[in-house]
Amino acid sequence: MTIIIVLLCIILLIVLISAFKVNTFISFLIVSILAGIWLGIPINKVSSSVEKGIGDVLGSLAVILTVGAMMGKLVAQSGAAQKIASSMMQLCGEKYIQWGVVATGFLIGIPLFYGIGFVLMVPLIFSIVYKYKLPVIYIGLPMLAALSVTHGFLPPHPSPSALAIQFNANMGLTLLYGLIVAIPAIVIGGPIFSRALKGIPSKPLTAFVSADLPEAELPGAFNSFFTALLPVLLLIGATVFTLSPDQDPALVHFFAFVGSPTIVMLIALVVATFSLGVFQGKKLVDIMNIYIEAIKDVAMILLIIGGSGALKQVLVDSGVNGQIATLLKDMDMQPLFLGWLIAAIIRFCVGSATVAGLTTAGIILPLMVSAHVDPNLMVLAVGAGSLMFSHVNDAGFWMFKEYFNLSMKDTFKSWAAMESIVGVVGLAGVLLLNQFI
Repeated sequence: MTIIIVLLCIILLIVLISAFKVNTFISFLIVSILAGIWLGIPINKVSSSVEKGIGDVLGSLAVILTVGAMMGKLVAQSGAAQKIASSMMQLCGEKYIQWGVVATGFLIGIPLFYGIGFVLMVPLIFSIVYKYKLPVIYIGLPMLAALSVTHGFLPPHPSPSALAIQFNANMGLTLLYGLIVAIPAIVIGGPIFSRALKGIPSKPLTAFVSADLPEAELPGAFNSFFTALLPVLLLIGATVFTLSPDQDPALVHFFAFVGSPTIVMLIALVVATFSLGVFQGKKLVDIMNIYIEAIKDVAMILLIIGGSGALKQVLVDSGVNGQIATLLKDMDMQPLFLGWLIAAIIRFCVGSATVAGLTTAGIILPLMVSAHVDPNLMVLAVGAGSLMFSHVNDAGFWMFKEYFNLSMKDTFKSWAAMESIVGVVGLAGVLLLNQFI
């Protein structure tokens, strides 16, 4: 009955948005409240779940998305994105530009949280697409596939790192196995799958489209790349320092502070304000106006993502994930496949890859130990399952839909299908690797 209620809620949300054209954020609020009541949350607690869900998801993403939007708009308006796009095209050529952005997404995705990588890379994708008249999904989806796979499979991202600790896996070995599994998942779910999506109509947000400036007015290539990639460099540097042995605890704490996503994005924005703004002859007041326009561009996206958090929290508070886990844990299946399946079903119902992964860990751990399954592979199997079935209760689904300005149907055909492909290929890679380890 629980799964039926979840399915009805998802269908209702799609109908409200697609058929009746109800504002997406309002639709989320309505469905979240109804879901809470139908799933048995005490009626006086439903609004608390909704508010907590909105607060939790926006608490972690609001600064990243807003500051990232400001930085992205400045990178576009200053001509830095145009310079980066032309440099990448010269390096890779139009024939191989897709592989160039995939490699960029993979390298950036290892140290960066998905949300940060998304808001940093979207302006670059749009600049390449508009300057060279290429299909936007064909170019954009492979890069986002790389970001998604690194988020789900590879430490130091939160879910795989937490799973490695719970399963007593070796973090370095998990990362090595994860790289082996991640590469084919990215290639199949990204460049190969996106060839079938060239015809999807998409007119991305114009806020991040770079002005086509004369070459003489563009910032230098080093300035453009350094400023755009500064958040990545800061995160990598801070992470490497804090992991180094025999460091002064005060310095470790300082670099942990500097390496937090909020502080990294703020530092990068301040640097960009000068390197791509003031030092390029722009007035500070004009730069601030660019930032104000950037906030307007992403305001509704923030609300929609908050709404998806409300639905996720209602489903978590109702105990949906625990009920599903109880139904599945006694099934007689290969442990790696069972771990993947439990994570996939919880992900479908709850919407959060992290919740799906961590919920599955507590259920599958006893079976993993008794069956002597390699814990490093179990981390990857659960991680692959947690990427499956991304749809309307997942914030990533809405980020992709709204930034790329797609219909619901085309978002399912592109984003949701890509996430399931990388999840299935990831499982296949884990099962194959299991034959040799």
